[in-house]
Amino acid sequence: QVQLVESGGGLVQTGGSLRLSCAASGSIFSFDAMAWYRQAPGKQRELIASITNTGRTDYADSVKVRFTISRENALNTMYLQMNSLKPDDTAVYYCAARRRSVRYDYWGQGTQVTVSS
Repeated sequence: QVQLVESGGGLVQTGGSLRLSCAASGSIFSFDAMAWYRQAPGKQRELIASITNTGRTDYADSVKVRFTISRENALNTMYLQMNSLKPDDTAVYYCAARRRSVRYDYWGQGTQVTVSS
């Protein structure tokens, strides 16, 4: 069973940057796609960025241009570079992965990102 572990969250001021990492305990090469979700207090979890094993990326409108998703198969790690952060980006960020499924079946525990105004 592959485990996913997020890191890189923290407290940052408006306009600042953070880079989140998602390290897998096994090879990520076999994942069809990986993604970042986030859940703000009182809100549903939302998909904000995804990347396929061919490198195709997709973003929610709320983070497009400001966030960049990437993956380094050799390191079994996925990243989320977050720039121009806003207070509305405050949430717990989760990484997820799917393998031979349309649903994301593998999840990390989450990392807190707090953007102060």
